[in-house]
Amino acid sequence: MPGLDSLGKMLLVFGGVFILLGLLFIMSTKAPHLGRLPGDLVFHKGSFTLYFPLVTMLLVSMGLTLLINLVLRLFRC
Repeated sequence: MPGLDSLGKMLLVFGGVFILLGLLFIMSTKAPHLGRLPGDLVFHKGSFTLYFPLVTMLLVSMGLTLLINLVLRLFRC
């Protein structure tokens, strides 16, 4: 059927992304500074703690953007 080849490629890409995310979550406990970078904000007020990993989110966002752009360029026909 026409169109199923692109669906198959898309499913492979999403599967690869999920595998990479799973590996990232497994290995994130072993990364010593991930989540405690300079620029990650922590506020303490009594028994309340607010943690906002600003720099970590920016680095993860840039990494995922580069990865997605690379994958899309590889699968562009």
